[in-house]
Amino acid sequence: MLNPAGPELSGGVRGYLNRQENKTLLRFITCGSVDDGKSTLIGRLLYDTKLIFEDQLAALESDSRKHGTAGEDIDFALLVDGLEAEREQGITIDVAYRFFATQKRKFIVADTPGHEEYTSNMATGASTAELAVVLVDARKGVLEQTRRHSHIVSLLGIRHIVLAVNKIDLMDHDQAVFDAIVEEYRAFAKPLGFDDIHAIPISARFGDNVSIASTAMPWYDGPTLIEHLESVVLPDSAVELPFRFPVQLAVRPHLDFRGFAGQIASGKVAVGDQVVVANSGQMGSVKSIVTADGLLNAAREGQAVTLVLDDEVDISRGSMLSHPDARPLVSDQFQAHVIWFDKKTLMPGRSYILRTETMSTPASVTKLKHKIDVNSLTLEAATHLDRNEIGVCNISTQMPVAFDAYRDNRATGNFTMIDRMTNATVGAGMIDYALRRADNVHLQSIDVTREARGALKHQKPAVLWFTGLSGSGKSTIANLVEKQLHALGHHTMTLDGDNVRHGLNRDLGFTEADRVENIRRVAEVARLMSDAGLIVLVSFISPFRSERLMAREMMASGEFLEIFVDTPIEECARRDPKGLYKKAMAGNLANFTGISSPYEAPEQPDIHLKTVEQNAEALAISVVEWMTRNSVGGI
Repeated sequence: MLNPAGPELSGGVRGYLNRQENKTLLRFITCGSVDDGKSTLIGRLLYDTKLIFEDQLAALESDSRKHGTAGEDIDFALLVDGLEAEREQGITIDVAYRFFATQKRKFIVADTPGHEEYTSNMATGASTAELAVVLVDARKGVLEQTRRHSHIVSLLGIRHIVLAVNKIDLMDHDQAVFDAIVEEYRAFAKPLGFDDIHAIPISARFGDNVSIASTAMPWYDGPTLIEHLESVVLPDSAVELPFRFPVQLAVRPHLDFRGFAGQIASGKVAVGDQVVVANSGQMGSVKSIVTADGLLNAAREGQAVTLVLDDEVDISRGSMLSHPDARPLVSDQFQAHVIWFDKKTLMPGRSYILRTETMSTPASVTKLKHKIDVNSLTLEAATHLDRNEIGVCNISTQMPVAFDAYRDNRATGNFTMIDRMTNATVGAGMIDYALRRADNVHLQSIDVTREARGALKHQKPAVLWFTGLSGSGKSTIANLVEKQLHALGHHTMTLDGDNVRHGLNRDLGFTEADRVENIRRVAEVARLMSDAGLIVLVSFISPFRSERLMAREMMASGEFLEIFVDTPIEECARRDPKGLYKKAMAGNLANFTGISSPYEAPEQPDIHLKTVEQNAEALAISVVEWMTRNSVGGI
């Protein structure tokens, strides 16, 4: 290591470790636009704090000649741009975490991507940070990505900002350039609610004002970046917040032991403390606190422990324990700020998986209230969110979720959104508050069940969901199936796409967002009709797999039948019973499925009907025969 022997090692290794243990820790993030110098700055910090070994320095010098962008000088960015793809493209893709220390404080810094495509990684790095170093290239000034990152760190609860105006050497260390950038950024950031914005002119490449004051800028008399990071007052520790313990695992190795394992998200707990299960309200007392190293009398935020209670309390993975006098909110509807990461747009009504600290539940955006312009911070009306956009949404979850408002507790106020088909993380959210409607609206217990209603009709409720392109023959086949079921004495109802759009859904168009809402409403109606004991036939294009999956999960197990009416688009266009394909191909009909809007064919339908091989009557008979063989609808 460069200069390994220093005053800090006096007193031996034990003394050094004790001094390190007693130092405060600051977690911070570097962010900003592409090529603003984030990785170079972190490399410089590691170099200046003597955390580069001699062999690392030799490798860095070699890599700088091969991959570097600093001429004959060391390219410090290569210390953290470890991925080959990053070196080839000259950008940071992943989040790189680095540790360094000075005489006064320890630091963990997250070097996050500046490229717009990797905004999700930037949000990941910011989620645990207490301060953000926002870099701005002195040549380019405040850019859109600078504003987007600043807005994201504000949403994620960071209140301390260092505005590092980098590459000031390329602008002849001009104070006027620095002052103009600082004025523009402060004006933009005023509504974001930062506690302080400290501006420093730096040259990460040469180290000016990073750890040593620059002689080239006598007009700047403030602290260096290191001095400011050492002196900034840390926000209140999460240990001072109310006790929150998300249960990750119920541990029962034998009949004499039953504990609940997890990591304390905030606060502290001690043996003898009373705790409550947030969702159920059941109470218990902490009998013991078990760790891999033995028993503890007390534990605090950040520790992984197993709590053993003195009472038999119904607790499972996803439950949250708290102190009875400081409980989290529990609701299945809340408002949240959402950052959208995916190329596929966020659609209100579409079902996603919402994942909190330990639990996952199906959820959907019931209302997109507005999106936020990252440049002006104005609120704009929106029907969807595109990639990297930020919006304010009402969210409904299938199961009640225990949470705190994000502003009160970052650990329990955040969530991610998962695509149900690909399992990709598509968004991140910060909860604002529970919606009052969630407290005011409750399910009413009804004595007459769906099974009882079906028994009265001598059948079992079922939903037959016909999907396929326009002109595939869905409605024709569904009509023939209903006629056969009716002749057999069954009670049925058909919901046809065109018919429903004349009434219930007459306010909806054919955009992707409207199509999602169209299917959501129809699925709700189909569920109510199946609850009435009916066999419901639904004939809709329903082009998206995610909405068909949502409809299936609304129904009782085994009562949803997906029927794919498979007709090649060329055959549908040849039939063209309504003249729609002709209009769409001429460019006179927008958002037409199969032409200008996608159709996602079922991958594993319950029944696959190929219409070019059989006529509609034969296909309808095959559906009824399948239902008979599989006891669907009690046929």
